[in-house]
Amino acid sequence: MDPLEALVAQIQGLSSTPGDIARLHVILKQADDSLRSESTRLSSVLAQLAPSEHSLGFLYVLDAFTSGQISKQQAETTVPIITGFINACNAEQIRLAPEKFVLVCKRLKDQVMMLEAPIRSVGPLFTAARKLQLSTEHLTPLHSDFLLLCLLAKCYKTGLSILEDGIFEVDQPRDLFLYCYYGGMICIGLKRFQKALDLLHNVVTAPMSSLNAIAVEAYKKYILVSLIHHGQWQISTSLPKYASSVAQRSLKNFCQHYIELANSYGTEKIAELEAYVQTNTEKFENDNNLGLVKQVVLSMYKRNIQRLTQTYLTLSLQDIANTVQLNSPKEAEMHVLQMIQDGEIYATINQRDGMVRFLEDPEQYKTCEMIEHIDSSIQRIMALSRKLSAMDEQISCDQLYLSKVGRERQRYDFDDFDVPTKFNI
Repeated sequence: MDPLEALVAQIQGLSSTPGDIARLHVILKQADDSLRSESTRLSSVLAQLAPSEHSLGFLYVLDAFTSGQISKQQAETTVPIITGFINACNAEQIRLAPEKFVLVCKRLKDQVMMLEAPIRSVGPLFTAARKLQLSTEHLTPLHSDFLLLCLLAKCYKTGLSILEDGIFEVDQPRDLFLYCYYGGMICIGLKRFQKALDLLHNVVTAPMSSLNAIAVEAYKKYILVSLIHHGQWQISTSLPKYASSVAQRSLKNFCQHYIELANSYGTEKIAELEAYVQTNTEKFENDNNLGLVKQVVLSMYKRNIQRLTQTYLTLSLQDIANTVQLNSPKEAEMHVLQMIQDGEIYATINQRDGMVRFLEDPEQYKTCEMIEHIDSSIQRIMALSRKLSAMDEQISCDQLYLSKVGRERQRYDFDDFDVPTKFNI
């Protein structure tokens, strides 16, 4: 019997029980090289296998089938095969060969990008990430690819669905960097600036032995988003103490124009800020951050209007335009209306005399909805506290951690403890 036909028969016969699948896995590992040499015949082999029943065997054959260079025309054929397999495959079987499954999924991403149709694999990559996960706390190598495709396809809300998970298990640091960076960009696209700041903050403060390009780009966006959301330049340019020494020492050297922009923002002079942006437009455009920079400029108008609410109870649109340096009362009205709509200020506008009356925040924090929101936040924080305690206990019992700490820490002596030298009885 032809070796390829014999392998197909083994896949079909050994895909039912866990014991048979374990035996099949050994056979497939041994046949891996021969499968690649027969890549031209593998399309007919795939037609004889059911992705849902023979998932492990189908995966090995599909990996060999897609391992070579693929043209745009061939991609039109292979993309439906891969997406069909991802949607139908058995999660328990593909987890036996996670590296191969990840490779096949990454090839799908590359092929839809070649076809300039990233939306075609947004759904399949989401399904693939879920099937590969052992739990929703596990970050897979497919998370970042899924988020990248969501960005390219502008499916921001779809990408947000996977960002709601609490991630505690990471296999590779690069996966975390890309997951948080792409996730931050998706949240920026949805104007969820606080969530974007949290994700970008994770990139900038994550442990790193050497500076990487992802952290540099994340820091640039972190500065811009913190200016837009908080309007405070000190927050945007300072790093917390728990950031790595590499980030503390080197990040600012690669983001000098953004730090200077933040300093210009801190002067509260709109003309000076606009002049700086105009001078450095090309640099910001080369970084693909010009859109965010323009939002920074607009946010200064908002901050200046918000400051007026702390001083005045009523003010004319003309006075607002003059104080904030807008071109006309009509432009001031548009800014005020937008800020009222976004919940950034509370005010009413009298259309007859062009007067704006600033109001107090109407939220009394005693409605049922607010109480439920506060309760859910407390429950989430308590769950996080329990999780951190469990992780701390687990790490403190880890042999590798203890041996590393033991090598680095000197032997204790009495100077390490607050022990009294005399006891009064």
